[in-house]
Amino acid sequence: MEFFGFDATVVVLALLVIALLIAGVKTVPQGFNYTIERFGRYTRTLYPGLNLIVPFIDRIGAKMNVMEQVLDVPTQEIITKDNATVSVDGVTFFQVLDAARAAYEVSGLQNALLNLTMTNIRTVMGSMDLDALLSHRDEINDRLLRVVDAAASSWGIKITRIEIKDIVPPADLVDSMGRQMKAEREKRAQILEAEGLRQSAILRAEGEKQAQILQAEGRREAAFRDAEARERAAEAEAKATALVSRAIAEGDVQAINYFVAQGYTKALEHLASAPNQKVLMLPVEATALLSSIGGIAEIAREAFAPSEAAETKRRGGTVPRMGG
Repeated sequence: MEFFGFDATVVVLALLVIALLIAGVKTVPQGFNYTIERFGRYTRTLYPGLNLIVPFIDRIGAKMNVMEQVLDVPTQEIITKDNATVSVDGVTFFQVLDAARAAYEVSGLQNALLNLTMTNIRTVMGSMDLDALLSHRDEINDRLLRVVDAAASSWGIKITRIEIKDIVPPADLVDSMGRQMKAEREKRAQILEAEGLRQSAILRAEGEKQAQILQAEGRREAAFRDAEARERAAEAEAKATALVSRAIAEGDVQAINYFVAQGYTKALEHLASAPNQKVLMLPVEATALLSSIGGIAEIAREAFAPSEAAETKRRGGTVPRMGG
């Protein structure tokens, strides 16, 4: 029997070859791995691209998505360590690393991952206080990732990330937290105000202390200068007394007038400096006082210009005297 000039056997063989080629060539898209089973047993894995299998003997077992996938974790209630009930939800990111293990080690991969994640969320978050639960979300994510990833590794799965999306406490607990936060802030404000007053008082006391120290140093310096001035005055007085004594010893009677005139001068000074003294009555002769002053001038010249007096005496001259 012939079809269009070809033998029927040849045609059948050609069709059989084409069918075998179609059955033996498998194309795997990027992002997927196919498992091959022979007589129901896993034999190998097909990777993205063109692959050949034994027609009618090998068959594709599972088509595994090896791209990173997202698993939505539904909301569930958690009882914390301090008996607070909160609602929690999250997401889990995972990736199939071994298609054969993911296909044959667990049944219902996503359901298994979901239950594994939810169970560990209750375990991890139930071991923490409410305050730690609300303030250490990164720590919770890290602990969940380590635990779930270790459990899923035997399935050829890599858990890349677990994120807790929302932690919702009950309404009455939220109100209590709000009042607690307000009280805490008021407490901090009062502490800061008290601290400011304390610092202000300390600064004022430090300033007063420094002022008193500076005043004491000023008084000490003034006393030292006064003592030094008195010492200089005493030295000058002693020197003048010595000079007058020497002049008296040498027979100069004007030296006696010096002391008399000095006494007069001091007495007049005291009388003139009296606050209620407007009129001064002098029971002394003015000429006597002038004579005493003249004697003082004479003694002063002899005391402070000894070289001139010596020169005058050497020349045989005499020192003019007033009032004598």
